[in-house]
Amino acid sequence: MVAGELRMGTTAGRWVLTTTVLGSGLVFIDGTVVNVALERIGTELDAGFTGLQWTVNAYTLSLASLILLGGSLGDHFGRRRVFVIGVVWFALASLACGLAPDVGTLIAARALQGVGGALLTPGSLALISASFHGPDRAAAVGAWSGLGGIAGAVAPFLGGWLVEWSWRAVFLINLPLAVVIIVLALRHVPESRDTESAPGLDVTGTVLAVVGLGALTYGLTGLGERGAGPLLLGAIAVGVLALVAFVVVERRSPHALVPPALFRDRTFSAANICTVLIYGAMGAVFLLLVLQLQTVAGFTPLGAGAALLPVTALMLAFSARAGSLTGRIGPRLPMTVGPLVSAGGLLLLLRVDATTSWLVDVLPAMLVFGAGLTLTVAPLTATVLDSAPDRYAGAASGVNNAVARAAGLLAVAVVPGLAGIAGEDYTDPAAFDAGFRMAMVIGAGLLAAAALAAFTLIRAPLQAAKAPDREGIRVEECVHCPMTGPPLHPTGTPR
Repeated sequence: MVAGELRMGTTAGRWVLTTTVLGSGLVFIDGTVVNVALERIGTELDAGFTGLQWTVNAYTLSLASLILLGGSLGDHFGRRRVFVIGVVWFALASLACGLAPDVGTLIAARALQGVGGALLTPGSLALISASFHGPDRAAAVGAWSGLGGIAGAVAPFLGGWLVEWSWRAVFLINLPLAVVIIVLALRHVPESRDTESAPGLDVTGTVLAVVGLGALTYGLTGLGERGAGPLLLGAIAVGVLALVAFVVVERRSPHALVPPALFRDRTFSAANICTVLIYGAMGAVFLLLVLQLQTVAGFTPLGAGAALLPVTALMLAFSARAGSLTGRIGPRLPMTVGPLVSAGGLLLLLRVDATTSWLVDVLPAMLVFGAGLTLTVAPLTATVLDSAPDRYAGAASGVNNAVARAAGLLAVAVVPGLAGIAGEDYTDPAAFDAGFRMAMVIGAGLLAAAALAAFTLIRAPLQAAKAPDREGIRVEECVHCPMTGPPLHPTGTPR
């Protein structure tokens, strides 16, 4: 079994595909089901809303900060090795989450879980790209995307069912799955490295990213809970300075996590501005909607989780067609109309209250919201890849993925405070309902701003989407459910 020579339809190819799908499924599923469990976690561990925010943000913070480094580690030290280490790390952190006696321990374990996710997530697609032969690579990526989407569709039901039994099961179920992944990877997945990657690792840039995002998230989350104070304002200042230093370091580093050349392209910068606004809105919506449905509408965890299913189903069914449309007409119109449609879906969620029906109130809103995302995300991914030189394709998609996760991180920190949700509000239907309505209006505003940014800044028609790229993969062939972040490009990781 040699890397780069596997074929689809062979036993060896099926084993590699199964292993990578299961590995990425760990992260996909966990990103959805934990939100469904938050209400039960808060009740059992006697946590305030800030504790619930950090249960989400601790994971997203370490994942967003380290995902680019995780890809570089795989390129340097072996993609299978780093992938397996990530799965082991993720499993041990999941065990710590499942056994957490208090919310502080849970938050710390979630941060460790994000480190594991940052190690295994880039490796999943990189292993497919390195293992399969020529044209079979495109088929393998398509299968990975479709099967990953199915995992995303199953996650809300699985999460809701597990939470009704015990929220701890949401984390503990990762353990047997991790054992299967590790055994399959060691037995059936060939090792590969990037022999052309730049020597060294951007440790300084990584530390600055962690400090910058961490301090900024701490300060912004605290403002919503306690108001302005010297400690919180100082944390925000430290975060901003660290991120400014990160930009300076990246401009001078010989092995930058974020190649400065990428942001010299106006279209790439514009696409990432849209990413910040779109995924910021999504981060707030997916956090607050399941709490609204459980706290205010009285849904069970299973019923609340099922609210996310229409979005996943629409993405699975129509993302490829949205990609094809983008190849014909360019990304500007879909990226303008799509966010506006999604904003309409959020405004429809204002109807969710104590008398809400899933079929009459929730389903139409989520269908509209999901339709807008379906129209938006494939063009967004295509624009990111099209605006980058071939040798920076992996770096471009990695940066865009990290930007999306950072946007969700900061939105979860900021939007609830702006909406007036704090303390024990998630246990008070009247207080939470008022905050939820304001948050949906804010989310709709972010999406409208994304539409405006796309209309004014996205000008150039796509070229790469009209023909296969250097790996024989068309953008529209990659179906992806964007619950947490855009797909990583399968041709590699940042150089």
